[in-house]
Amino acid sequence: MSGGIVEVKEHKDGEENMAAWLVGIKTLKIEPYHLPPLGPHDVKVQIKALGICGSDVHHFKNMRCANFIVKKPMVIGHECAGIIEEVGSEVKTLAVGDRVALEPGISCRRCNLCKDGRYNLCPEMKFFGSPPTNGSLANKVVHPEYLCFKLPDNVSLEEGAMCEPLSVGVHACRRANISPETNVLIVGAGPIGLIVLLAARAFGAPRIVIVDVDDCRLSIAKNLGADETIQVSTNIQDVGEEVVILQSAMGSGIDVSFDCVGLNKTMSTALNATRSGGKVCLIGLAQSETTVPLTPAAVREVDVIGIFRYRNTWPLCIELLKTGKIDVKPLITHRFGFSQKGVEDAFETSASGRSAIKVMFNL
Repeated sequence: MSGGIVEVKEHKDGEENMAAWLVGIKTLKIEPYHLPPLGPHDVKVQIKALGICGSDVHHFKNMRCANFIVKKPMVIGHECAGIIEEVGSEVKTLAVGDRVALEPGISCRRCNLCKDGRYNLCPEMKFFGSPPTNGSLANKVVHPEYLCFKLPDNVSLEEGAMCEPLSVGVHACRRANISPETNVLIVGAGPIGLIVLLAARAFGAPRIVIVDVDDCRLSIAKNLGADETIQVSTNIQDVGEEVVILQSAMGSGIDVSFDCVGLNKTMSTALNATRSGGKVCLIGLAQSETTVPLTPAAVREVDVIGIFRYRNTWPLCIELLKTGKIDVKPLITHRFGFSQKGVEDAFETSASGRSAIKVMFNL
């Protein structure tokens, strides 16, 4: 399968396809990107909107994200949507001119995990902008038909690109069985914490408390509908007394906690705050190893659930956007064009954190 993975030197179009290549720490260059030939089940997509993800920022700042290490120049980016420019000979469900959101990971579809439906865990996954696979911050990409989802008329291309981060929240809420009977604590009000807030509400969570160290992020969470926002410290010694405050703010047991950060302190907070028999969902992966009080949580039968990306989420995300059950537009705080300066400024803005939530390219 071609799927935008293999580089070849032919390029049939008149104009050159350009992409943002990560060539070193904090060094991005817009240079030509030669696409693979179109396979019978592939489509060529003009990318029109692309958001910067936290993992993109990690790659940009460190040339690695967790165990994924950038060893050679790589096209960056994976949260994207665009317009079909060309279709392969066997493509049946899409046509030239269709607006689509792209699911960025191509699994092998043959291993036991894929056959079991858990394709997000496929060891052979080729994922846009995750080394060594080139990403999608480019004029055009080639991608399999089955990973391109048609957008309804009332869902914009920017919202289509937001299906990727939204998928993380939807997958987490599915894994944690969020329902109108689930009171939710969210630790971390960064982009993913805010997405989980929107997803948990759409899944029916009646009460959502969100905590962060940053009062600016918490005011955004309040505006997005959090029932309570609580500012906490960075000091792990404060976990005990903060847990009492969180439990009091919830007013009843915390059924599910989502850790959207992944530090010792945030995991300890989630494990200690969750009621006996509840669930802790680990989404943020700030540290590759953490030291946390698992034994007290285990004695209380608190289930710990891991989250890695998502699976089979795009149709539901598109439906939630189409029906207005979720509005992701307030999360898009900055927009940049696709130029050398635009790319550099966008990544610096996203890396600085501060007021930036979702930084979006318009191509």
